[in-house]
Amino acid sequence: MKQLVRSVKIIGTGAYLPEQRVTNADLEKTLDTNSKWIFENLGINERRIAQSNQCTSDLATLAGIMAIKNAGLHKDDIELIIVATATPDRLAPSTASIVQDKLQAYNAVAFDISAVCSGFLFAMSVASQYIASGVYNNVLVIGADTFSKITDWERRDAVFFGDGAGAAVLTHTSENEGFLAYRLYTDGRGKYEFTIPAGGSEMPANQDTIDKKLHYFKMNGRAVYETATKVLPIAINQVLSDTNLTIDEIDLMIPHQPSIKILEKTAEILGFPFEKVMTNMDRYANTSGGTIPILLHETFVAGKIKKGSNILFAAVGSGWTYGAAIIKWG
Repeated sequence: MKQLVRSVKIIGTGAYLPEQRVTNADLEKTLDTNSKWIFENLGINERRIAQSNQCTSDLATLAGIMAIKNAGLHKDDIELIIVATATPDRLAPSTASIVQDKLQAYNAVAFDISAVCSGFLFAMSVASQYIASGVYNNVLVIGADTFSKITDWERRDAVFFGDGAGAAVLTHTSENEGFLAYRLYTDGRGKYEFTIPAGGSEMPANQDTIDKKLHYFKMNGRAVYETATKVLPIAINQVLSDTNLTIDEIDLMIPHQPSIKILEKTAEILGFPFEKVMTNMDRYANTSGGTIPILLHETFVAGKIKKGSNILFAAVGSGWTYGAAIIKWG
């Protein structure tokens, strides 16, 4: 389905990363892995890890406070809060409800979206529909994850993820700016290539699931690479077609941060200069739902995004979920 949204823009961004750093050299001491291999294949040098008393809502709240401030708004101006996360504080209530209370933004409706690494992109599309239809004016969208809480630190795939949160405030605009198109996709045939087996209704928590470490994520790394490099160009080319833009007219790409190899291959397929592909996985690893908003905030603060810039967002996540969007920065 073609989705053109021409009256929604981003007016404030924010991010929060925990202070604790875990380097590749640190992981070499306990895992059968190699620091050089991690950097060359994944693009990761280190990742941030939340403290034991920090949960996803804590990171999300701090990112949200910054985004609201940078938007020049007050917490009472926020009418909807959407939190994209795969690591909620609890199965119930929603992490967004907890964030609403921590923000004391009681004028806002709040709910979560679960699309793992594509979550923030999906959440922005939902926010845009509410704003474009006139239901809400100011929406806070947050991507936040604490994958360290569901990582088996004795497995080699512990190297992939880090913790972090990013946020953006979206609002209505009448100018010739804002989101131009979204394309979102799901292919449930890949539903178990990246999964957390236990803890839901299919496999409730019990001593056996704990003993077998089924509450940690399980990932087929080869399937992630093959799927991502196949579907990301499809989604991106579709939003380019929807907007009648060429890849040469894209000023910057702000993608989810799955691995440096995936992003390099995607850029190669698209014929897009890799220097225009923004990355921060060297410092933060893959922060799942937090990747795009953290990177967006850092890119904006660095002065790389100009008024009128065509920015491309793209992501692929468990499910499979994937998609792309283009915004003309206002």
